[in-house]
Order: sequence, then C-alpha cells, then structure tokens
Amino acid sequence: MDRASQAIDQEYWRDAALSVFGTLFRGATAFPPGRGVWRDDAAGGALVFDDTVLVTTYAAEVDVTDEAFAALRRFLHRLGREAHQGEVGVIIDGAYHGITSYDATEGERAK
Repeated sequence: MDRASQAIDQEYWRDAALSVFGTLFRGATAFPPGRGVWRDDAAGGALVFDDTVLVTTYAAEVDVTDEAFAALRRFLHRLGREAHQGEVGVIIDGAYHGITSYDATEGERAK
C-alpha cells in the first residue's frame, strides 16, 4: 500500500529490487509477502496495513563500492517517490536506515 492506502504493483517493485541487487551485488532473494503495519505519523498516526515483500542480498566486500551505494540510493529513492511510500528501509551491516524524504528527480532538480 502507499501512503493513501492504495495498492502498489508489488510484482513490479519486487522484480525491480531483485534486478538492482542482482546487478550490484551478484544476487538477491525475495521472500513471500508477509502482513505488515506501519504508523504514518504525517497522517496523525494512522495505521496502514499492507502486504510486504522482503528482498535480501549478501554483498561481497569487493562489490560494495561508492558507485554501488549511489545506484542503490537512486533505486530506494525512486521506490519511495514513485510508490508513494512513507518510509523505505534498508539494513546495511546490521543497522536499519529508514528513508522518509526522497531525492528529487533529474527533471525536478533542473527546474
């Protein structure tokens, strides 16, 4: 679900994440949807229930480059923007990083 409780194309975003992680880090696995909830503080604490997909990858140290992190950042921000997510989370080296504010697109920055 997005911030307005509208369904998103889970299959599209799952496959996009698998493609990004596979390209950058040589492989990834998506787990079957689970049921989740998140509290949207920007909407007065409303609870948003949704089906979630977890995509995981294990990266070799040699594959963890500045360029790979930049590409991962672009994807996560695009996911957040285009799927209208309140937060996109990523765990790196055991630490959770929640992204709630997304970079503007190239077109938006050019204005």
